[in-house]
Formats: sequence, structure tokens, C-alpha cells
Amino acid sequence: MTFKTPLLAALLLNALLSAPLAADVQISNIIDEGLDGWEEHTFKGNTRYRITALDGIPVISAQSHGTASGLFKEIRVDLEETPYLNWRWRVEQPLNRLDERSKRGDDYSARIYVVKKGGLLPWRTKALNYVWSSSQPAESTWLNAFSSQAQMIAVRSTADSPGKFYSERRNVQSDFQRFFGTSVRYVDVVAIMTDTDNSGQQAHAYYGDIFFSK
Repeated sequence: MTFKTPLLAALLLNALLSAPLAADVQISNIIDEGLDGWEEHTFKGNTRYRITALDGIPVISAQSHGTASGLFKEIRVDLEETPYLNWRWRVEQPLNRLDERSKRGDDYSARIYVVKKGGLLPWRTKALNYVWSSSQPAESTWLNAFSSQAQMIAVRSTADSPGKFYSERRNVQSDFQRFFGTSVRYVDVVAIMTDTDNSGQQAHAYYGDIFFSK
């Protein structure tokens, strides 16, 4: 097979490399399932989540106007088999600089949670928050302003361009070990959230397919 332009070949190769394989654990399959299987949890008002298309590819659009709700999916993932979380995201309307280490600044234009439930002991529930930060440089980390059991990790920052998709890959098992000092084999919930309830600002982001891989 030949391609008329190097650009077309590069685009096709990128699509093939970013697509989940059969052995991967798919969290979202937007083109086939839309928002089926996701549930919404409201903290203050409702962020508007809907399926749209960018460049012909279905994505989840999230728009927040002083609101905070998230979409979550309960799914048990074996990190021994598939430790890497993969996703694509894009911030269309970023937030102005916030003190994200404070409760008043605990808003994010885009974030993805991975949760390990504590069973009958809810205080043992632990969460990793991969966020697009408005004030911290990439790879900065801090505890959530509302819970010491939620670790914040800045994957992207204001140094990254709005209106552009970025592909991410994180070793969730290693991150749990690093930040909580404990070995975690299974996680139970994956969630996305765009929220601006504490600052009263507006944010708009897009999320692509999310999956775990080897």
C-alpha cells in the first residue's frame, strides 16, 4: 500500500498506534457506545457532557459554567495485566491561574480520576487525579485540598497549547506505589471531570477514548 502524501501516512500511523488493542481494557468506546455505561455524579450544578465530533472523530465535550459534576464508570481493572492508562484530551477554554492547593482553587479544565475503593472502610479509598493545571508546571504533585486520600498530578499546564489534542500514557500501578506507598493490583472506578464551582469560571475541554494497556 502506498500513500500520496507523507502527511496522510503519518496521520494513519498515529491513528493505528493510538487505537486500543484487543487485549486492552477499554474504558470508553465513544464511536460505538457514546456515553453508555457512564454515570454522572453532581457536586454543584451540572457540567454539560455530550458527544460531538472534531475532525470527524467522536469525542466527549465537557463545558462548565461555575458547575461541578463528573462522569464515572465502575470497572475492575487488573493493573498486573494492564498497568498503563491511555487517553487523549484537549482544553478549548482554559482556566485563569488558580491556587489549586486551596479549596477555593480546586477547579480543573480537565481531569481524569482512577479510584481504588476502600470497601467497607471508605477512608481507605484512594484516588489518583491526572489534571490539566492552570498554575502548576507539568509533573508537579500535591494532595487534594479536600482529601488527603486523593493525589493530584499535573500532566499538562498552561505551557501546553489550548485547542490541541494531547495523547497521554501513565503507569497507574507505579503511581499508586509512588504516592501512597502501597501496592495496588485492582482499581475500581475511572472518572472524568471538568469543574469550575469553586472559582466560578468557565471551562471547555474534550476527552477522547480512554483505555488501559500492557
